[in-house]
Amino acid sequence: MSELLDRAIKGDELSIARLLTKIEYVDPQGLIALEELSKRAGKAFTIGITGIPGAGKSTIIGALIEEYLKRGHKVGVVMIDPSSPFTKGSFMGNRIRMQEKTMLDNVFIRSLASRGHLGGVSAEALMLIEALDGLGFDRIIVETVGAGQTDTEIVSSVHSIAVLTVPGTGDEIQALKAGIMEIGDFYVINKADRPEAEASYISIKFAIDSAEINFRDGWKPLVLKTIATKGEGIKELVDTFEEHRSFLESKGIFSKRILERKSKMIELIVRREIEQLLQKSMEERKEELIKLPLMNAVYSLRAELLKKMNK
Repeated sequence: MSELLDRAIKGDELSIARLLTKIEYVDPQGLIALEELSKRAGKAFTIGITGIPGAGKSTIIGALIEEYLKRGHKVGVVMIDPSSPFTKGSFMGNRIRMQEKTMLDNVFIRSLASRGHLGGVSAEALMLIEALDGLGFDRIIVETVGAGQTDTEIVSSVHSIAVLTVPGTGDEIQALKAGIMEIGDFYVINKADRPEAEASYISIKFAIDSAEINFRDGWKPLVLKTIATKGEGIKELVDTFEEHRSFLESKGIFSKRILERKSKMIELIVRREIEQLLQKSMEERKEELIKLPLMNAVYSLRAELLKKMNK
């Protein structure tokens, strides 16, 4: 394991892939490696890309990769695909869309299934972010499932958040709703060559200017236009990301956000283990429990769960 970790730290892509697989599937050796990488982590600037399906998140990320490479950065990408509610598997469409970017030097892209996690970011995703940070990727981009208002958990996972919307489909209204409206540091109108782009810009700008909420960290969100397929507006978007990074560092929030990510990672790992124990107990005792009075069944199952956790 030590040899694999050393090769991964030196940048060997096959070793990085093997190491991340061990971490993602919570292999004991993977957890040991993650602990070592966590000691090296804490320097990467992390960017969350969220928004409804079809907003062009993958295209934007591809353009961001190229711009960051031009600026001499090492880019890690974690792309979360929606998973089947039955098998927890995923088609991994993002992996197909980003295939050409995986061939670039100083870029590592990892797709994983959400495994039914509705908060936008799972324990596995946070573990991979932490690992990529420890492996020396200084710009890490995270694409969430894109389920709109359910993607609010990304707040505790990254430094900057860009919410993507598309003009002319009614999607800009999504940005005006509670939850998603309160998490964005940037609202990006992609496919801005559409005739409705200016109306979308005005709507979102008005929503921000008139919002009676406290924007996170005291940063007033910016509204930008891009045409990702043509690379238009991407340089300006990266400039504003870097401006936000400097703002967070000046306020002492940059390092605080990394601690929040670590805290959330610990919480989600524990939650997952508890859920697995609960699911197993339910499957084993379902027939027995449904015959009991409701609260008796609850207390009985809770007692059993606590007993298993204390072993």
